[in-house]
Amino acid sequence: MSYQVIARKYRPQCFADVVGQEHVTQTLTNAIQQNRIAHAYLFVGPRGTGKTTIARIFAKCLNCTGGPKVDFPEDDPRAREIAEGRSLDVFEIDGASNRGIEEIRELRETVKYAPATSKFKIYIIDEVHMLTKEAFNALLKTLEEPPAHVKFMFATTEPEKVLPTILSRCQRFDLRRIPTPLIITHLAHIAKLENVSIDEDALRAIARGADGGMRDAESALDQLISFCGERIAEADVLSMFGLTSQTQILALVHAIVEGDAAKTLQVLNELTQHGKDLSRLLSDVLIHFRNLLVYQISRGDLSLLDISESEATMLKKDAPRLSAEVLTRIMEVLTDYEGRLRDAASRKILVEIALLKAIEARQAVSIDAVLAKLEQLRGGSGAEVVSIPQPGRAAPSAPKPAPAPFRAEQQMRAAQMAPSDSPPAPSQPAAAPLNDMEALWAQLLEAVGRVSQFTRSYLLEAHPVSLARNLLTVGFDPEFADKMGLVDNSKTHAVLQTKLQELGHSNCQVKFIQAEAPAHRAQVSPQPAAPAAAPTPLPATNPSPPNPASPKAAAAKPGAEAQRLSKEDFKNDPLIQKALEVFKGQIVEVRS
Repeated sequence: MSYQVIARKYRPQCFADVVGQEHVTQTLTNAIQQNRIAHAYLFVGPRGTGKTTIARIFAKCLNCTGGPKVDFPEDDPRAREIAEGRSLDVFEIDGASNRGIEEIRELRETVKYAPATSKFKIYIIDEVHMLTKEAFNALLKTLEEPPAHVKFMFATTEPEKVLPTILSRCQRFDLRRIPTPLIITHLAHIAKLENVSIDEDALRAIARGADGGMRDAESALDQLISFCGERIAEADVLSMFGLTSQTQILALVHAIVEGDAAKTLQVLNELTQHGKDLSRLLSDVLIHFRNLLVYQISRGDLSLLDISESEATMLKKDAPRLSAEVLTRIMEVLTDYEGRLRDAASRKILVEIALLKAIEARQAVSIDAVLAKLEQLRGGSGAEVVSIPQPGRAAPSAPKPAPAPFRAEQQMRAAQMAPSDSPPAPSQPAAAPLNDMEALWAQLLEAVGRVSQFTRSYLLEAHPVSLARNLLTVGFDPEFADKMGLVDNSKTHAVLQTKLQELGHSNCQVKFIQAEAPAHRAQVSPQPAAPAAAPTPLPATNPSPPNPASPKAAAAKPGAEAQRLSKEDFKNDPLIQKALEVFKGQIVEVRS
């Protein structure tokens, strides 16, 4: 007999021989036993996972002697005819070479004739997605209402290219990539039958290179037997297929985890000098970091991972060194460069950049830390981070004294709560010179800060210029002129007008200009210090006492808690919008 390759020699001949597709074989077995056999089936899955093999075995079950039945004898003549491709009633058609409408019209003419010797006339069309649209349409009517003696079995790796009208008329079975342990076990069984000695690491390397395809793994084993003879070692597998040993991958990953850029480049250079497949190498590194992330999240559950003992040892060693957030950032970097590797002119340089970027991702600062630092800088607190008190927390033990207008409001609230027989009259704020704008400005900044800390931080660089005829003119020194564009908008104007009205200046407009700061402001910090006594407010042009029951009045009590930072304020802030534009970023989450 002529030589048969391993993939054909050890091809499964019954459902029990199929590896890793029990969810398909069991369903077809039940369908035969319950006599619930459909007229069209579609087998979908990656290459080398058993689509055409299962279709042939199913055809044997239907057309075997005394069938349909699952447990037919191996020497059944009709089953052997199908296995050898000699059956007159089972037609295997290559969809890639018979994709036109003429071939399908010929098929439509033959389906009307009864089977020659078997119970069913079966058409197995491989790579059915290669048929043209016209061919699909020609097949449609026959597929929908075929004669009782006709069965269709389709196989494809790209089901998205099959017309939905065809898909809806088939029972679909999705085949999975075969797990690595099952491939290893099956290859070891074949090696034993072929009298070949092969070690565990070599089997794992073959299975890893096959990427879930049994046919690819069997073809690799066949090639290795021709190359190595009766004994196969891991080095032979790595040398022939350009793969990287598990030890080298773990060494590279450990260098990234340690942040050792020199060691990382050294290991990579050694691998490239030996002709390793860089695309496969980057994929293996990414898979290891994925395993590390799953190991962390599952709290060390190794049953979720398909790894060797050496990999498990490395995971236990590296898991405490990196957080899940850091691992996610590293995986994002590697995934990005893995997609760009196909079109790279210099693959080695791109992989070097990818690994160095992965090391940098270890030290990237989280958005929470950045926000905390921003709050620290804007609050001018120096060493301590400025926090935004959350609703429901206790007020500070030593609150700042409230400004005079708010003390008047508290007195009015006290008057309402006092017994009706002794109502205290609320005290009116004392008059002050109209040119005393510094006190008004300090109160206005404090009121704006309760609404938006961002807006207040921009206004710290400004100074009041004049207040006349219901117009407050605010100046920005030329040194801080760029801040003016961040506040000169309708939203900020509305906030300032509202707060001015609360301070007793109704219908007051705001205008921003460039103006040099007065000399006395250059010597002081823009952050107003808490005075020993609250400044006397300016007289209101249209006095209107605040409503004690309003939420704004309630928030103005001494020691009142700061308002939670609004997500919308954060997203719509001009500075944040500018940062997003510059860095081409997007806001994922906002926390206060």
